[in-house]
Amino acid sequence: MSDTDREPRPEPGTAGLGRRRFLGFVLAAPTLVAAAELAAAPTARAGIPSPEITELVDLNDVMTAAALPTSGLITVEVGTDGIVSFALPRAEVGQGITTSTAMLIAEEMDVPLERVRVTLADARPELLFNQLTGASNTTVSTFTPVRVAAAVARGRLLLAAADELGTAVTDLTLKAGVVTGPAGESIGIGALSEKAASVRTRQVAVDLKPRDRFTVIGTPRTRVDALAAVTGRKRFTLDLAVPDALPTMVCRPPTINGTVGSVANLAEVRGMPGITDVATVSTGVAVRGETFGQCIDAVRALRVSWKPGSAEGKSDASVLEELEAAEIPLGPPPLTPSVEGRFTFAFRSNSALEPNCATADVRPDRAEVWSSLKAPIVAQEAIATKLGLPLDAVTVHVTEGGGSFGRKLFFDAALEAVEISRTLGKPVKLLWHRADDSRQGRTHPMATSRVRIAYLGDTVLGYQQRHTSVATDLGHGLGEILTALAAQLPVGDIGFSETFFQLSQSMPYDFGLNSRLLSETDKSFNTGSMRNVYSPDATCARELLVDRLARKMGKDPFRFRHDFLRDERSRAVLDKVAEVGRWGRSLPAGMAQGIAFHSEYHSTSAVLVEIDCRPETVDRPIRDGVTGPRVTKAVLAVDVGLAVNPRGLEAQMMGCVMDGIALALTSSLHLRDGYFLEASWDNYFYTRQWNTPPELDIVVMPATTGEPGGAGELGVAASMAAVACAYGRATGTMPTSFPINHGTLSFEPKPTVPPVPASPTDGLDHVR
Repeated sequence: MSDTDREPRPEPGTAGLGRRRFLGFVLAAPTLVAAAELAAAPTARAGIPSPEITELVDLNDVMTAAALPTSGLITVEVGTDGIVSFALPRAEVGQGITTSTAMLIAEEMDVPLERVRVTLADARPELLFNQLTGASNTTVSTFTPVRVAAAVARGRLLLAAADELGTAVTDLTLKAGVVTGPAGESIGIGALSEKAASVRTRQVAVDLKPRDRFTVIGTPRTRVDALAAVTGRKRFTLDLAVPDALPTMVCRPPTINGTVGSVANLAEVRGMPGITDVATVSTGVAVRGETFGQCIDAVRALRVSWKPGSAEGKSDASVLEELEAAEIPLGPPPLTPSVEGRFTFAFRSNSALEPNCATADVRPDRAEVWSSLKAPIVAQEAIATKLGLPLDAVTVHVTEGGGSFGRKLFFDAALEAVEISRTLGKPVKLLWHRADDSRQGRTHPMATSRVRIAYLGDTVLGYQQRHTSVATDLGHGLGEILTALAAQLPVGDIGFSETFFQLSQSMPYDFGLNSRLLSETDKSFNTGSMRNVYSPDATCARELLVDRLARKMGKDPFRFRHDFLRDERSRAVLDKVAEVGRWGRSLPAGMAQGIAFHSEYHSTSAVLVEIDCRPETVDRPIRDGVTGPRVTKAVLAVDVGLAVNPRGLEAQMMGCVMDGIALALTSSLHLRDGYFLEASWDNYFYTRQWNTPPELDIVVMPATTGEPGGAGELGVAASMAAVACAYGRATGTMPTSFPINHGTLSFEPKPTVPPVPASPTDGLDHVR
């Protein structure tokens, strides 16, 4: 008889837990199911002689602590077919966490990587803060719980095999998913799954593999979904065949958050070929049809009278005036020498490859949604509230996503699809056009950053930074975490954004007394967290001032940074990029090197770039009149502690370099009369092939710790800063406005009514 309702009983050997010994559970189930034991949240680090908050506790620590109490609710299962399954409560959006998670399981269980299946868990409210993807936290927070659950499963399989083969556990070996006895007899883990299962939940103690025995963790592995991706078999939201869910799009307002006044030709559009439904919803006019092409035709045919939006009449210049008025003063100039700068950063788009999309099937008593969501529990709660349904009547399936960079923390497509499905009474497969996300979607806020560094002789006395930004929306789950743990955080009684800012920013240099403050204003925009959030802008401003200070002191920029960095680990990554990139080598006039450093979430990175700002490069039209400097070489060195999958980390860092180049040189949104001018990738200038460095080196440093640090966002800030510093050295003028090409509008804006590109092919290459 199952006694799962009773308190779990510890098995022998659970006492004396050490550095590698952990508690876990075998759960009552027909086949083997194992989970990690709950543990107390980590406390702030002690004994660090530093005023830096992030060396005591940072945002990644906070998220790990928030996830830990429910880590025992995620389980490793072994099927009778020998497949090990794990439902990951995070979103795979191209960063490779399904691969790294499979590697953790394969390592502890001694099974082939190809026999581990990692899927994405549906929204599970009981997981609380353990189902939020962001802040480079997935690998950090799941590293131990997943391994413990896998180790529990391994132990149970060995016990079952010992009973089956009539031998002692110590005489058995488990390798490649097969248990072998002392006489050579063997049995697969699938055949042991039912025998290893338990009729009651029980507690067990396990030892995790020591690092010197790793054969999977720390080795470069190809992504487990690589074949499916290159053969077109990988399934994203719009690939799912949900019964009766037809393509759906929305005709959106010409200004941000505008609303429908009236529609002159609803009946006419309903009669267009393939169109099944047309209806007004809160975000515009929804059109459902047999194909997305027919939906686009219908959207363009609609004649809508629009009411003004929340940013009516606003422009880059007017928002910049608001930011200047909201800046926190730096205070009177110091009595000692100082360097000071003020920097402006334009609005930017996350610009993920996969457009915003969701599928929804809403019935009177239930709702089912499919979408790539990084905060699915919050989405589930919002959907249930919107529909007036109990939470358990709403099912939210998390699908794999084609990119995010922070965008999929928000679930606006899912919420909109639900509203449309309820209004039409039919399932819908909603796709945002590329222009929809550029003009009506989430945007990284415009910001300014003022920096002052005081010095005397060769000593830096103090550093001040005042970062001012259009308000960043943190209503996707991170805000709730910060609220829940507020009393335990060493930041005082401050708001969500300021807490986020303080826990994600740090001072890596020995710059005396330093302070960083955030001020936010203007909530009329749909904002969100772009990859690396505040760090690219804040770090870029800091590193440019570091270059200026080095010049004032008559020191080489690399040597200056090296001498002021506060620890050997940081100096090691800086030394590595200087070595690999041949810092100081001779370059023609108009070309220069730039170097920058950034650390966060217990990881460090440094970047060296070379840039070509010669007239023959800058004045050469690339496409549609686009001109500008070109990054010709980039070297990034990264230390994340233990890199679970170095090959995956390299890919992440390559993306970080491309993001940094884009943020420094080309990628931005132009605001005019309450709307953004960019409408597709032909005029939102993310890094293109012509601006991708022909020479790109990623150096993964040897593991300096036994556990992984944050990695996914790490390289963006240093990359952006290095490009900015290189540009300043090449031109002789420190840049103060980003991206550098923002001041010149190099394209003819597309129409706003209807708000989609006029070209029939623009942005449609992604529609399957």
